[in-house]
Amino acid sequence: MRVDEFDFDLPESLIALRPARPRRAARLLVCEPGPADAPFGDARVEDLPDLLTPRDLLVFNDTRVIPARLRGGRWRAGVDLPVSCELMLHRRLDESRWLAFARPAKRLKPGDRIRFGGEGGVCLLGTLEATVEARGERGEVTLAFDFAGATLDEAIAALGEMPLPPYIEGRRATDEADLADYQTVLAAKDGAVAAPTAALHFDEVLLGALDAKGVGRVTVTLHVGAGTFLPVTAEDTEDHKMHAEWGEIAPEAADRINAARAAGGRIVSIGTTSLRLLESAAGEDGIVRPFRGETDIFITPGYRFRAVDMLMTNFHLPRSTLFMLVSAFSGTARMKAAYAHAIAQGYRFYSYGDSSLLSRA
Repeated sequence: MRVDEFDFDLPESLIALRPARPRRAARLLVCEPGPADAPFGDARVEDLPDLLTPRDLLVFNDTRVIPARLRGGRWRAGVDLPVSCELMLHRRLDESRWLAFARPAKRLKPGDRIRFGGEGGVCLLGTLEATVEARGERGEVTLAFDFAGATLDEAIAALGEMPLPPYIEGRRATDEADLADYQTVLAAKDGAVAAPTAALHFDEVLLGALDAKGVGRVTVTLHVGAGTFLPVTAEDTEDHKMHAEWGEIAPEAADRINAARAAGGRIVSIGTTSLRLLESAAGEDGIVRPFRGETDIFITPGYRFRAVDMLMTNFHLPRSTLFMLVSAFSGTARMKAAYAHAIAQGYRFYSYGDSSLLSRA
């Protein structure tokens, strides 16, 4: 399938640089099944309890964003080199090794050392150092840090920066507000380098209203990687390689999901990250099994969904894997019409933007 089939024009003015306040005040485009020209509903996220039933089950991703952007300087054989670099951690390999996207990647070679920090007591010495073990494609490198486990986590937390998406970071600097704004209210497990952005719209008030309605919720974990921001450079979707991400569905969560569907409830995925994990864990029979491991599932039109009935998700980039996913979920023509409606009505796009509630075609 050609990638340019998923292209559309988006005015730059509609890219949200700050979230709605309060979170639940963001707009919500409601897209029911139907022909492309069927009407859409214009609502607010805070209207969600009225759009659901007590039998429905919301599935949230409880990953927590870590300060995954590190800035440092390269040196080799003890000699400082005039090369500064920025590393975006995106997938942990073990207690001391991470995969990262580097800028400038071409200046890094296996064996190079990178020093981060240098001032103020990080890891007693005030610095964090790593060795470039390997260099892969599209700017990816393997880093072996000198520290491991909790010590490494503390150093990254002290030296790292919140990894805002490039379409926000390119237009303004990260600040203190982002430390809270770019973290979901249900964030619990460290490991993501990008937020599951649909869940950014929820706050305690909205969760309380959903509880009062009797709508259930359960959490799963998918540590979102920076690969989610990589553009699709291939001309055909078959030639695009997805980066793997680590996820987990506990047995108790799988049981609740299966019980809700058996009782006639709808499984409502809050975000594409939860959806991809559920679909990775579901069998041909639609039963969700406990899951622990990596997934690189790539969903494009023609995919048969097994586990998810509704999807709440923000508005995605043109030509992106996520726009392909929503096109698979609700139909390509229907999604193109939905995005055209959103643009005409001034909906705000991307991570800090408005959201949509999609029904499966």
